[in-house]
Amino acid sequence: MNRRTTLARTTLVAFIALSAGPALAGCSSSAGGEPALKVSGAFMPQPVDDMAAGFLRVENSGGTADRLTSVTSDISDDVTIHETKNQKMQRVKSFDVPADGELDLERGGNHIMFMKLKQKPEQGQKVAVELHFEKSDPITVELPVKESTYNPKKH
Repeated sequence: MNRRTTLARTTLVAFIALSAGPALAGCSSSAGGEPALKVSGAFMPQPVDDMAAGFLRVENSGGTADRLTSVTSDISDDVTIHETKNQKMQRVKSFDVPADGELDLERGGNHIMFMKLKQKPEQGQKVAVELHFEKSDPITVELPVKESTYNPKKH
């Protein structure tokens, strides 16, 4: 190879690398940026035995989806997330939090389940939980304990 051919190839390789860089970067990150999560409407009905449920809404105003992967709390060492299908409750590994959308954990539907409570919270108290996500940092939320029949859709 002569010097002119080598120089032309080097220039071509550099041009391809520089022009492909922004395109590749666009592929690796979503057009909408990071998930932007906010929690609202959190509550726990006062438990009647050693189990309890928690409900809340996770709103994602970001252009990238995320997943709720687990929940932890000092009130129980056995906190799981459950879906309700055909009136049957079952444990799941995660819930989707869609881009520019929301995840609703509500009575009669998907929810947080607390088993073997270390203490039974009373109405008026708050229970702290930490929500863990696939992409976003954990979010700590306080669930106000409401009367056992509380349903925000009826209030």
